[in-house]
Amino acid sequence: MLLFTSRSDKANSGLPAALRNSFPGADRRPRKHGRSMGSKPNQMKQLIVLSAIGNDRYGVVNDISKVILDCGGNIEESRMSALGNEFAMLLLISGNWHTLTKLESELDKLSESNDLTITIRKTSQRADKTDCMPYAVDVIAIDQPGIVFNLANFFASRKIDIAELATRRYAAAHTGAPMFAVQMTVNIPAALHLSQLRDDFMDLADQLNLDAILEPVKS
Repeated sequence: MLLFTSRSDKANSGLPAALRNSFPGADRRPRKHGRSMGSKPNQMKQLIVLSAIGNDRYGVVNDISKVILDCGGNIEESRMSALGNEFAMLLLISGNWHTLTKLESELDKLSESNDLTITIRKTSQRADKTDCMPYAVDVIAIDQPGIVFNLANFFASRKIDIAELATRRYAAAHTGAPMFAVQMTVNIPAALHLSQLRDDFMDLADQLNLDAILEPVKS
C-alpha cells in the first residue's frame, strides 16, 4: 500500500564503554547512504520523505533504492532498522517534480508486489537552528516502563527539541539482566540556563535510577 501526503509550505564526547557497547558504531554526524550516481543539479530540486515498512527479508533495501535511482531520485539521508520481524526505512530523497510523480507510480507497483507499506511526503530544507545548541543525551538503565516518556516529557516541558532518538534493549554482559539504552540529540535554546538544566536532568536521572550523561555534541 502506498500513501502520498503533502505538507503545507507554511507548516512549520566520547561515550563511556558501556554506552559504546550498547550502540556499536554510534555516530552523531548526519548519515548519508546510497547516494545515486549521475544525478544532475536541478534548480527546482524537491525534497521527499519516504517511509517504508514490511517483512524483514533479503533484498528490500536493494529493491527500494533501485526504484529511487531509476526514477532519478537521490538518497540524501536515511535511517533503516529491523524491528521485530519487520524492516523499517526512513529516507530523505531529492529530485524534481518529475521524480516525485514517477516515484509515486513505481513505488505503488513495488508495494503491491512485495507487501510493503510505503508513504511519501513532500518536505523542505530544514532551517539551521542558530539560536540553539546541540547536546547529546546518553542513558543506560535496567529496563523499565516509561524511560522514553519521562525523558521526552522532561525536554518537552522545557520546549527543547528532540532532533534524534534511538533506543536499544539488551542483556547485561555478566548477569543477563535486561538493560535499556537511550541515545538522543536535543537542541537546547541558548536562552536556557544550562547549569540549572543539567542539575534538573541529573535529578530526574536519580529519581529513575538512570546512568545518564548530558553534554555538548562534539563536532
